[in-house]
Amino acid sequence: MENQEPRRATVRRETAETKVSVELCLDGTGKYEIATGNGMLDHLLAQLSRHGMLDLKVEAKGDLSTGWHHLVEDVAIVLGRGLRQALGEGLGIVRMGHAIVPLDEALATVAVDVGGRGYAVVETGLTGERVGDLPTDLVRHFLESFAIEARVTLHTKVERGKNDHHRAEALFKALAKALRQAVERDRRAPGEVPSTKGTISG
Repeated sequence: MENQEPRRATVRRETAETKVSVELCLDGTGKYEIATGNGMLDHLLAQLSRHGMLDLKVEAKGDLSTGWHHLVEDVAIVLGRGLRQALGEGLGIVRMGHAIVPLDEALATVAVDVGGRGYAVVETGLTGERVGDLPTDLVRHFLESFAIEARVTLHTKVERGKNDHHRAEALFKALAKALRQAVERDRRAPGEVPSTKGTISG
């Protein structure tokens, strides 16, 4: 298994509203280059990379005259497609993962199944209008859009917290740890599809 090629993907999306490119490696060391123009989104994606051990490069530009919605959504779409592309047929992976992550007073729980069914139940616990320069509702929308495009079942809940920055950061760290566990190569079932259906790619 040590000689297997790293699982990589490069995805680009260009519309009249945004231009987004994502490069990722599931078998990375947590290196990242992220430039979306939104400092908080960059910070959250950095957590995803570092704690998920995903090498991640994200470049995004967009028409911000109507706010951050289109750019944040499109980054989620492209990142989700990149994850699904990198997984391919999902041979020999663990498939499911979960994590509970504290950050000071905040505590976040995330469970994922990368088995090909895009679905999201997202509770962020965010109470303010913005966290940093990111509208808080876009944290929820980002996670839902990512799950649908990645064809991942995602459940998140911030159990407690007083500071929205801590809540959001704990949430993305928990997502990172859960994804890392789910995409890990299973040494007990190398080359096997982790499903009684025989596929997780559709």
